[in-house]
Parts: sequence; structure tokens; C-alpha cells
Amino acid sequence: MSGHSKWANIKHKKDATDRKRGKIFSRLGKEIMVAAKMGGGDPAGNPRLRAALTAARAANMPNVNIDRAIKKGCGELGDVVFEEIVYEGYAPGGVAVVVECLTDNRNRSTSEVRFVFDRANGNMSGSGAVAWMFKRQAHFVFSGDAADEDKLMEVGLEAGANDIVVEDGVGEVWADPENFQALADAFEKAGMKPDEAEVIRRPDTTVEIKDVALANQLLRFVERMEDLDDVQQVTANFEIDDSIADQVGEE
Repeated sequence: MSGHSKWANIKHKKDATDRKRGKIFSRLGKEIMVAAKMGGGDPAGNPRLRAALTAARAANMPNVNIDRAIKKGCGELGDVVFEEIVYEGYAPGGVAVVVECLTDNRNRSTSEVRFVFDRANGNMSGSGAVAWMFKRQAHFVFSGDAADEDKLMEVGLEAGANDIVVEDGVGEVWADPENFQALADAFEKAGMKPDEAEVIRRPDTTVEIKDVALANQLLRFVERMEDLDDVQQVTANFEIDDSIADQVGEE
């Protein structure tokens, strides 16, 4: 329903082959812990926990991990203290970046995030520098048979989706954050299991990347940032042009 680059598809394919499941489960576990600590362990009365559980199940996180995270958040397995911090800055090519962290050591997080920015010749800026360029949106990713455009539109639009994109076997569904749970429930009822289901930041405008070297540099930057233990989410406002998408990752 809108113009789209192959950036999301490249990211999705990389995630399927490169990302360590342990890192994914750690990130999701932290979110579950914080959500349970803030709003209690009953997802029926805790929207943030309900969303975190939806994301965890989309990633096939084992139930034992989920149960342990809820118990930790509720204080049954010791106290959990995580601080939410958002870092902002610019990566090479003038690309705006938002890095969201959950940490028990602010100094460590700041130092590690700054190091990744510096290593890439980027610039970590102050609060508010680039966050205004992004809008929080519910986001679902489907692949394989589930990435059927007609079915996604039939189910998604009825449940409140405002943007649906299907390209190269990957489908993305976007919606306002308040429609996240309605969409999650609708997809589950229709037997459509997403590969990813989260509320994330989406850029209002993007920087189009037409240089293979710069595209690879940006992908390495994002990967290094995501590998940091305290990092929950990295959002950048670049799109990789279709003309070079197939060359990305070949360096």
C-alpha cells in the first residue's frame, strides 16, 4: 500500500540466519520483567506485559523463559532494577538513529553506545535531537505462506492496520500503537503467526542509500549496536535502494 525498499527484507533475512537466539530471548525477557514489575504479572490487566508476551511468542521464546521473566519482574526470584534510557544520534550518511536500552548500569550503557557511534564515525547527540523524526507504530512481520497480501489486507485492515507492504516473500503490517493487541488477536484467530510482533519506532522520512559500501557500513553499525547487552531496539531512518539491495552483504 506504500512505497517500500528492500531494507526490511534484507534485515529480515539477516535476522533469520545471523542473530543469536539467546540475545533475542534476553531482550524479550528484560521487557517482560520490566512490564511485570510496573504493572503486575497478570497480562489481562497489564497491556505492556500483554504486548511483551505477544512479541515473545512470535519469536518462539520457550514458556519456561517467559514464566521465569514474569516471576523475576514480580519479585518472586529477587528484585529487578532496570532503567529505560533512549540514546539519539547520527550514523554515517546523515542517518538518524534511536537506540533504546534497558540497563542496570547507566554509565556502562552510555559508554558502550557512544563507542559504537564513534567507531562508525557517527555522532551521539542529546535528547530530542532525532526522536521527533520517528513515530511509534505497531509492527508485524510475516514470511512464507503467511505473507499473503490478500489475506493480510483482509485481516489487517479490519483490525486497524493503516499500512501493509508485501515484497519478496516478506509482509509488513503497520498500525497505530493502540491497535497492536486487536491486530495480534485477529492474526491469531486467523491462524496467521507473525515472525515479529512489536511496537517500534517508524521514521517519518528516510535517507535513501544508493552506495553499496555505505549500505554495508550502516548494516554493520546497526548490528554492532544490537549486539550490546543493554540495547533493546535500534531504529534508523535509512532505506537501501532496490538497485543495490542484492549486492548488500557481499563485501
